[in-house]
Amino acid sequence: MKKLMYLLAMLSLGTLCWAGSAREDATDRLDSATTVLHEIMGMPDKGIPEEVLEHAKCVAVVPHMVKGGFIFGAKAGKGVATCRTADGWSAPAFITISGGSWGLQIGVEAVDVVLIIQNDKGMQRLLESNFQIGGDASAAAGPVGRHAEAGTDWKLDTEILTYSRAKGAFAGLTLEGASLRQDNDSRHAIYGPHATTRALLLGKVPAPAAAKPFLAEIHAAKSQAVAAGK
Repeated sequence: MKKLMYLLAMLSLGTLCWAGSAREDATDRLDSATTVLHEIMGMPDKGIPEEVLEHAKCVAVVPHMVKGGFIFGAKAGKGVATCRTADGWSAPAFITISGGSWGLQIGVEAVDVVLIIQNDKGMQRLLESNFQIGGDASAAAGPVGRHAEAGTDWKLDTEILTYSRAKGAFAGLTLEGASLRQDNDSRHAIYGPHATTRALLLGKVPAPAAAKPFLAEIHAAKSQAVAAGK
């Protein structure tokens, strides 16, 4: 009996430690995503155009995604996403992104990635548990600058515009073949076991205190873009 109680106590302690670690990781990711957005929008001449933010249905930020490889390439990272609702921006959902590539490449590089989901079809993809960028959902490298050029087709049928920042440079990014999934562990750590990614992104779950700075930065990014374009 004592052995059983000891085992149960150790299992409970392990669960608490895991929950604490997952919660800390998720909170750090929200903070990093906030910093990435703030720094990108601080350079309006090379940032996300006002028109793109104006039409965005959802925004996802993946801080410090790792790209690298030797002949075979790989990319992997964890991020957060929020969608526009009638009451503002939704409580952030947690996502992971991973994928491979083939080509002559060598080395490892960490990049910040921003995904702009442009329409309802793209948003529905985000609500799913797993989809492939460029496969299930159409994607293109997004335009940069104060304004999107009138002659570009960025707002036609493309569901996702992709951006990256590496070594201070910000530009459109091609993420063809990358897979985007829900991060259940982080979601459970922040919201508990009953909240779903769909409920979060549809605005049915209140945003926790840890997410407020990120949501404030999303709102500020739109305001900054409009102010810079005047």
